[in-house]
Amino acid sequence: MSSGYTHPSVNTPSGLASVHVKTSARLHMGFFDLNGDLGRRFGSLGVSLDKPCTALTAYPAATITAEGAGAKRALKTAQRIADALNLQAGVRIVLSEAIPEHAGLGSGTQMSLAVGTAISRLYGLNLSLRDIAILTARGARSGIGLGTFATGGVIVDGGRSSETDVPPVIAHADFPDQWRILLIFDHGRTGVHGSQEVDAFRELPQFPAQSAAELCRYVLMQALPALAEHDLSAFGRAIRELQERTGDHFAPAQGGRYASPRVAEILDFLAGQGAPCLGQSSWGPTGFAVFADVEDAERMLEALQSRYTDEQGIEFLLCKGGNAGAEISVVQELLA
Repeated sequence: MSSGYTHPSVNTPSGLASVHVKTSARLHMGFFDLNGDLGRRFGSLGVSLDKPCTALTAYPAATITAEGAGAKRALKTAQRIADALNLQAGVRIVLSEAIPEHAGLGSGTQMSLAVGTAISRLYGLNLSLRDIAILTARGARSGIGLGTFATGGVIVDGGRSSETDVPPVIAHADFPDQWRILLIFDHGRTGVHGSQEVDAFRELPQFPAQSAAELCRYVLMQALPALAEHDLSAFGRAIRELQERTGDHFAPAQGGRYASPRVAEILDFLAGQGAPCLGQSSWGPTGFAVFADVEDAERMLEALQSRYTDEQGIEFLLCKGGNAGAEISVVQELLA
């Protein structure tokens, strides 16, 4: 599908009573080619999480409505899709949970894909994830969110060229089941997004070609083999390189290597405690740390909760990698 795609006017439901979609957040661990002088720019590595999640149920309706957590964004997305496809019928979207917005966890892409998938199933539109991404203007720089929605796991995308509509997924691996991920939230801040993000990419200086070449090597020859061998130390070293080099590059736009000084302080503390893999997801402010097993993760979580018990807006969440894509289920309409 091209960006000029149109669909015949649709106003007949597919015979389904409802469609339920549940999808989860993702970590964006860093770009590896912000230089782009080979003709492709960005390229990124990320991992699906088992929580937090966005969950919604969509029903055929005469108008477009949304209710529950994240309703405003869901409504905007549904209206955009309906306008693009000349969808004459409506949809009622009921959300039971939503990924926090502007926290660096991919909430916008997951909402768009969830809403688009639900509408596609309800009206038999057969839209692919790529179709939905183009209709809702997602995946401008990264294909991580599409990859995690489709398959879960660890995703590497190949960036974009001048001809790319959605960055292609070029590698996929399972995230080790025994590893645990600790998320660090700063609810008092939001990450760079929208026009700020566009301006940042336009105004930042060119990323050094040598650094981009080295980061590509870290991804291909360290991060991915380390995942295959469940070597968290080696994986963490590769992620540290991504985080430090891209974080320092983005520092003028986000105020430092990390967007939140309080998250930065916590990451420094974790590094001092020997945490093997840590950083900030996307533009933040959410930070993360990866541990070899649940015992290590829970021990560190207890230490952090004790140390930062009086910090307003700071929250911790222990989760796992998610090695499956979004959950999609349908309810057939009962015939009289």
